[in-house]
Amino acid sequence: MTDDPSTSSGTGSARSGTGSASSGTGSARSGTGALSSGTPTTDVARRLEAILLVVEEPQSLVSLAAAVGSPVPAVRQAIEGLVADYDGQTGGPVRGFELREVGGGWRLYVREEHDDLVSEFVNAQAPSRLSQAALETLAVIAYKQPVTRGQVASIRAVNVDSVVRTLLARGLITEQFTDAETGAINYGTTDALLVNLGINSLDELPHISPLLDGADEVGGMDGFEGVRP
Repeated sequence: MTDDPSTSSGTGSARSGTGSASSGTGSARSGTGALSSGTPTTDVARRLEAILLVVEEPQSLVSLAAAVGSPVPAVRQAIEGLVADYDGQTGGPVRGFELREVGGGWRLYVREEHDDLVSEFVNAQAPSRLSQAALETLAVIAYKQPVTRGQVASIRAVNVDSVVRTLLARGLITEQFTDAETGAINYGTTDALLVNLGINSLDELPHISPLLDGADEVGGMDGFEGVRP
């Protein structure tokens, strides 16, 4: 929801959402997953935190293990310890964020009770007008939804991570679901977009073909397969 990867409502490294980490956290919740200062597990946990703060999509244990250069069992133990730590089960306070497993991967999320606070703060910092890049990205999502960040980047041929966070922060798009196989988040537009455009449904969006150069030629709609002609 913002260019800062540590906060977003539903998007960024800390994303909003309900529930808590559900897989492999039994020992963490009973306290056995707690980390002791100076142990190898603590070193793994610190490296994991650094990665989790910047990832845009949930990461599998295998992916995290490769990123921090540690065995999967050590990463699993460190994850359990971090979950317990963030949930206040190791003697410390409950953090304003949580580490959750979503779609087979792990990611940091803002706790649900802080959604309104974070949204209000981010919206207060947001500029009143969207940039051209944000408008173009919003158009791709509106016409091709549900669509992943990678698909939007492929269509626009540029990195769209920052722009997607901005659109999330402005409440114009939302995370619709996570692909069970790839862990990629699929995005769609919200009712706020309809209100801003003064329309009742996405069916009222203008047809895009007449707006594209060469749309009537072969390949003129490359990248927009499935978009209303």
